[in-house]
Formats: sequence, structure tokens, C-alpha cells
Amino acid sequence: MGATTSPFGWDPHAAVWAVLALSTLAVVGGHRRLMRRAERPIPWTRRQVALYGSACATTVVALTWPLGDLAAHWSLTALVTQRLILVLAVAPMLLLGLPYDLLQWLTRPAAVDAVLTRLERPPLAIVTVTVVLVGSMSPGLVRLQSTSAVARGLLAAVMVVAGVVLWVPVLGRIPGILRLKPVVRFGYLVVQAVVPAFLSFIYIFAVHPLYPVFARSHAAIGLRPLNDQQMAGFVSKLTMLLVLLSVGGVVLAHASTTDDELGNDPLVWADVERQFERADRRGLKRPEGPEASAGSEASAGSEASAGSAGESGSAPGPDRSEHPSPSGDPPEGEPPDSP
Repeated sequence: MGATTSPFGWDPHAAVWAVLALSTLAVVGGHRRLMRRAERPIPWTRRQVALYGSACATTVVALTWPLGDLAAHWSLTALVTQRLILVLAVAPMLLLGLPYDLLQWLTRPAAVDAVLTRLERPPLAIVTVTVVLVGSMSPGLVRLQSTSAVARGLLAAVMVVAGVVLWVPVLGRIPGILRLKPVVRFGYLVVQAVVPAFLSFIYIFAVHPLYPVFARSHAAIGLRPLNDQQMAGFVSKLTMLLVLLSVGGVVLAHASTTDDELGNDPLVWADVERQFERADRRGLKRPEGPEASAGSEASAGSEASAGSAGESGSAPGPDRSEHPSPSGDPPEGEPPDSP
């Protein structure tokens, strides 16, 4: 490829375009299928479509010519910039732009729901994002992504997933997972802005280059490898601080104008339904043995008491064989999804 011999050699990156096209077809087709099967279809709003389109366009900027080539072979600053775009821009736009019914379907499997339920906890989300971001910048993985297009694609996907983990506690939008309270969200964003970016201090204060694969950085951006590494550290630290603290400030400002500090986000039916599904799964996992036998005996006794009460003329209790639908039916428009 020309990108390996010249920093600005043209490469069409057909694989990136193909993956984005297939992904978009899958999203549109999946949404239409779910709309046909649903009793109360949830529309894909124009705002969500625009956000999804912006996520795809931003992915093209990050992964194709020229930034994708510079990040793969020539400059650590370009690689850090690419990763920041995927984590701080593509991931939140994708989370906010996917059709809500598709998010429900994707997160319904028990294993996926269990993982997301754990990752909504701020400490675990911070640890996960830090491990992924720092681990992906290890010299071995950086060298691998420079020599393998498949490795580059997989690492890009992992960056987007790490970004989703970062933004879920802030943006919510996953059924059954509520956003943190505004003040907690701000504190969480402050920690996310500081902890995962600690690697930037190593870049800034290192006395020799850490990545031999970027030894030709001067030919691409006019900086020696050590200066390129220092620049990457500043870009990483300042971008994380500016973006995440700005979002945190918006969250607090919105809360102060809407008196939302003490309240939670309104529930929609998808949240209630997901809680019922989790309760059903917990019920299926109840242990069998003496405790289960005692529970069944108690249940039989209560049923016998209810039967005798009915025979004595008491009014029968309400039928609770199905969960009643609360007043919050499935959202006709867009569910709450922004800070």
C-alpha cells in the first residue's frame, strides 16, 4: 500500500466502507423487522437518524485516509487522535442514534444484560475504560495494528465498545439502566477525564521514544519521534479534560435549571419490562432443596387459605397473572437519551 511508503499516499480503505455499509443495512433491516413485529412500534426519529449518520461519518474520518494511515504507520499523535475520536465522538453518537427497539433487542440476552448491569456502576466502568485504553496502547499492540489491517479493525471496534462503557452511566438509554444523578455524573466524568489519561504523563516526560514503529514521524508531521510522543501526551490529556468536563458542566447546568438534582429519569415501559425479565431469570435460578420445599409448602398453605376464604364468601383477589402495564407505555417518540 502507498500509505506504508508515503505518509499521504492514497488508500481507499474499501474494507472500512464495506463494514459501515453492511452495518447500516443490518441496523435499518433490523429496525424495520422489529417495527413490523411490534404491537406498539417505536419510531426511529430524525434526530436519532442524524446522530447515527454522524457516527458513521466520524468513523470514516477516523479510520480512512489520511488520519487512518498516519495512525497506523507514521505518528503516535495521529493514533491518539484517532482513538479519542472513536471513544469521545463515535461511541456517544452511536449510543444516542441507534433505534431504541434495536437497543432493546440487542441488550435483552441474559449475558449481555448481566454485563451491562455491572458496568453501569461507576467504579467498574472507570476500571474497564482505563484497562482497555491503556492496554490498547501497549507497544506490542501498537506494533500489531501497524502490520495487520484485521488487528486495526478489531482494536477500533474495542475502542468504540470502551467508549460505550464510558458513556452509558452518563447518557443511559439502555433499557433497565437509569442515568446517574447529575452531581454523581459530574464526579464520574471528572474521574474518567483524569484516570484513563494517566498514560499521557508517561508520553510527556519520557526521555526516549516508546514506539519504534513511529520512527518516521518527521517525514509525516515534521516532528521527531520524541516530540511526536510528547505532543500525543498533551493531545490526550487536554482533549479528555476539555470534552468530559464540558459535558459534566452541561449536565450540572441543565440540572440546576430544571430542578432535576434530586429526581431520577422518568421510567418508560422498556425499563419496567427489563426489570420483570430480570426478576423472572432470578426466579428460574432459585435453588432446589429443603428451602425450595419449605417455600412450596408455604405457597400451598397460602393457596389453601385463599380457597377457604373464597368458599366462606369473601371476594376474590385481583388477577395478577400478568404484569400490569404502567401509565408509561412504550415511548411513542424518542425516549430520554441526552443529558
